[in-house]
Amino acid sequence: MTSAKEQAAIGRLLAFLQEWDNAGRAARSRILDNFIEANQGKMGPELELEFSQGASLFLARLTAWLRLSYMNGTCLDQLLKAIGIFLSAASGHRYLIEFLEVGGVLTLLEILGLSQLKEEDKKESIKLLQLVANAGRKYKELICESYGVRSIAEFMASSKSEKAQRQVQILLDSLGHGNPKYQNQVYKGLIALLPCTSPHAQQLSLQTLRVVQAIVGKSHPSIVEAVLGVLRSMELEVQYEAQRSSQLHPRCTTETLILFSFPSAPGSQNLYTTSVEKSRNSAIQLIKDLTSYDVRPALLRGLVALLKPARREAVKTQAKTLGDPTTFDLAESLPVYVQQAAAAKAIGVLAKSSTDLAKELVQLRVVHGLMCAMGNQDHATGQRQASITLAHFVQTFPVVEEHVRKAIGEPLFQLFMGDPKSLYMNMDAVQTDILVSNKVDIPGSLLCLERTQQKEEAWE
Repeated sequence: MTSAKEQAAIGRLLAFLQEWDNAGRAARSRILDNFIEANQGKMGPELELEFSQGASLFLARLTAWLRLSYMNGTCLDQLLKAIGIFLSAASGHRYLIEFLEVGGVLTLLEILGLSQLKEEDKKESIKLLQLVANAGRKYKELICESYGVRSIAEFMASSKSEKAQRQVQILLDSLGHGNPKYQNQVYKGLIALLPCTSPHAQQLSLQTLRVVQAIVGKSHPSIVEAVLGVLRSMELEVQYEAQRSSQLHPRCTTETLILFSFPSAPGSQNLYTTSVEKSRNSAIQLIKDLTSYDVRPALLRGLVALLKPARREAVKTQAKTLGDPTTFDLAESLPVYVQQAAAAKAIGVLAKSSTDLAKELVQLRVVHGLMCAMGNQDHATGQRQASITLAHFVQTFPVVEEHVRKAIGEPLFQLFMGDPKSLYMNMDAVQTDILVSNKVDIPGSLLCLERTQQKEEAWE
């Protein structure tokens, strides 16, 4: 027989459950608030004591109401936080099992795809999925088997909340560790995120991708195009505003038009620049990592190709120079020039990190491409980055110095080597044309001959 004290506790539990069952929306919201405030951080045994060994009865009611009401968002944030108290409770593994048995994972994933729900609600859903994933390998597999990686990645790409995106990164990182059966699925999901228009989402995806790449141990061919595409990152609204500005200010350079495109709020330009620059820097670091994998040749070829925009884009630029701005599609040219500058910077990073990489790049005609980029008067940043990178090649390889000196002439060469960073500000139209029209092509045999000579000199 139960004691009077136990009977009283059971009576309180039944009364509480009856109150919940009979309560309307407002009353349930109040009950949830009180529960969350009183039980945050409690362990499983403490929750059982609070509910007279009947905590599972309340959890069952919470999950039932979640399944019935999640589509319209009724008290959704409170519901998810309340369920989170059970799932995060130490020594409360039974609550996780009970939640999963009623389809909890599928419900959480469906919440992520509903456009009518608030970002805050979706962030709470992500936090619960983190708790599930952190419970062990088989739970990570359950999420992945439920097409979770796709749903999670799609939410990250569409989210406007940096806090929510950060929570998604934590979840994807968890799914990428200790999950050999589906780690490739996570890897491909991260690659699919790279073309998204949010620089912050790109940056977080790139950071996680570097970690997962090392876990997977081999590269997927699609990563080359995806990571190179990040180098031309520019938010769509900025492209649109820049296009409008080009109609109002047809004589401005592309970088000046970018300034017209930023919102007028104080600091908005700096926030944009910082976010996009971080994304590109993360891409460059991933590119550096990928040179250790079998995509290295394709990656290097792709980088060098970006130094010279496609002929279609070159024709547009030439049309603008001849005074016909109506034939120049600025919305397209801005990303191309941004990509050109970022490629020049990435090539410089690679060349400084490895002489072997530098030699491979020279054989791919990187010197020719860098000189063309130095002559692009529509993008000063690209000119500056290309000049800095070319200076490194000139200082590293005498054969490169010889070819560059011969191609541009002694006066321009001395101007270039005197201060590569500011060369673009001191060139005239003739010197720019010399750079753009260069035909430099350094055979690999010359590099090999130079290396042999260096060895012989060392022996002497």
